[in-house]
Amino acid sequence: MSVTLTRDGNIGVIVIDNAPVNAASHAVRAGLMTALAEAAADPALQAIVLACAGRTFVAGADVKEFGQPPRQPLLPEVIDAVEASQKPVVAAVHGTALGGGFELALGAHARIAAPDAQFGLPEVKLGIIPGAGGTQRLPRLVGVAAAMEIAASGRRVSAAEAVELGAADRIATGDLVEDAKAFARELIGAELRRTGDLAVPEFDPAEADRQFAAIGRKARGQLSPARAAHMVRRAFELPLAAGLAEERAVFVELLGSEQSLALRHVFAAERKAAKVPGIEGVEPRNIEAAGVVGAGLMGAGIAVSFADAGFSVTVVERDKAALDAGRARIEDIYRRMVKSGRIAEAAMGERLSRIRFADRREAMASCDLVIEAVFDDLAVKRELFQSLSAIVRPDTILATNTSYLDPDAIASMVRGPERLIGLHFFSPANVMRLVEVVRTAKLAPDVLATGLAVARRLGKLGVVSGVCEGFIGNRIFTAYRRQCDFMLEDGALPQDIDAALEGYGFPMGPYAVNDLAGLDISWARRKRNAATRDPSERYGVIADRLCEAGRFGRKTGKGYYTYASGEKAVDPEVTALIEAVSREAGIERRSFTSSEIIKRVMAAIVEEGRKILAEGIALRGSDIDLVLINGYGYPAWRGGPMFQAGVE
Repeated sequence: MSVTLTRDGNIGVIVIDNAPVNAASHAVRAGLMTALAEAAADPALQAIVLACAGRTFVAGADVKEFGQPPRQPLLPEVIDAVEASQKPVVAAVHGTALGGGFELALGAHARIAAPDAQFGLPEVKLGIIPGAGGTQRLPRLVGVAAAMEIAASGRRVSAAEAVELGAADRIATGDLVEDAKAFARELIGAELRRTGDLAVPEFDPAEADRQFAAIGRKARGQLSPARAAHMVRRAFELPLAAGLAEERAVFVELLGSEQSLALRHVFAAERKAAKVPGIEGVEPRNIEAAGVVGAGLMGAGIAVSFADAGFSVTVVERDKAALDAGRARIEDIYRRMVKSGRIAEAAMGERLSRIRFADRREAMASCDLVIEAVFDDLAVKRELFQSLSAIVRPDTILATNTSYLDPDAIASMVRGPERLIGLHFFSPANVMRLVEVVRTAKLAPDVLATGLAVARRLGKLGVVSGVCEGFIGNRIFTAYRRQCDFMLEDGALPQDIDAALEGYGFPMGPYAVNDLAGLDISWARRKRNAATRDPSERYGVIADRLCEAGRFGRKTGKGYYTYASGEKAVDPEVTALIEAVSREAGIERRSFTSSEIIKRVMAAIVEEGRKILAEGIALRGSDIDLVLINGYGYPAWRGGPMFQAGVE
């Protein structure tokens, strides 16, 4: 049985049990209607508690039913029945109440949450909007501004924030269901507070207009965030029944859209990425103590990621001065998190207490996993790992964060090369979600399984890559950047290409990104590879000329753009340099349309993606999509380049 009704004196307890996440499937919806009717008909029952078994409350709709003919009862009908109950209904929320689960809880007359419960309306991440009252009931409890932000962002709301906003009534202090029963007894005989009967609080229309505009800008072409925000505002303008009908119509419309199909592909791709041939049933090793060698920007971000996830972290630098700078860098990350309100000051202290600092590699001796984030030089990394493999335990996993170097050449220096894995983080490592998990030639299956498990525990998305220069992401980025550089020589300008890609949905164009990262990083790699470059292949020299002129990006105040005022600005000197390169090469410059720029870039991405699949570097086309979306800002609502090209 997916839904059961039990009795505790005058309280009926309806429990949903539909593992693993209690999705609101047809069986659950039908079971809820039956249980509600039974509770309503029992004169001995005076109040109802709605709870879930397992590790979570209802964590959303059953995505397997998307695209299938609707089966009665629909979720809106179930929620209407909850709200219309003549007996008080208290939702007891633990785990996550997401999407339809949050909407179900909103239909109850009161909500009590476990301290670690989370609420959210993540439908926008699937290209749709809430379709069972989320945009209509939530603003009645929390107001238009908060409801617009929650519905348009899809973010999760903690139990404490939910109570503060008014989306939940209280937090359980003991057993959740027992506290919910006590809460339900308090409501017997009292006037029921039906969410749908509440008036939406007054709000400032001008401020709401500004918020709506900001949501549209942030969405960068994705439709669902603005549509969700619009429906929240409609809750103020329409009676509940009309608002629910309009919300459902928008939900159905978007469900059939190309954007929703693309985002559902991304959703499914993330689940496929965890299924790696060769490690089925392989247990990952237990990792509790992590070491990070190097505390520059990347190493500091990695250390913060591990501390945030509850690991004990040891950070090692080459000397005291570098160590002090690294410590300051890590503390600054946490100070900025506190200032922005993402964590409390107490949480900062707790996380910093998990990190110890040392200027000797021997401090890594007790670590279960050590990852390096030192200068991307093969000799430096080989010496480091040769040294580390003699210091750490034989079962300690060693990981390289290299972007372009050959991990197998590094593994050859390790005692037990089967324990060296690539864990390629993206900068800033404490923010970016992607980790390329690089399978080295001799890698042990349980080490690969551990790499993926660690990425999950860090709250990141691990995607397996084989060994090649640049792995999946940087190899594709290099290929399409090459086409962009050729277009510069042929007649485009950096601002033309950046504008075209930003218009396509990227948060930043490649030249703005290059200025942010630093032009000298890729310049060093090009110089390293110069001796092996095929002289018959076209080579763009503009980036080299900029570096030779000392233009390394934001850190020097000028790169592809100038930053004299602190803000990015087009620089006539760069235009002149580009035009001079074209003249030297005998190229007659011409203009490029945005669509032509996009076509050239997409063709380069897909061509390189096909090569990567043919070589077995990526397991599937959807893995390439995930890397581009989560590491390089490819617009998720387009589904990814391989999805668009029909490449599995």
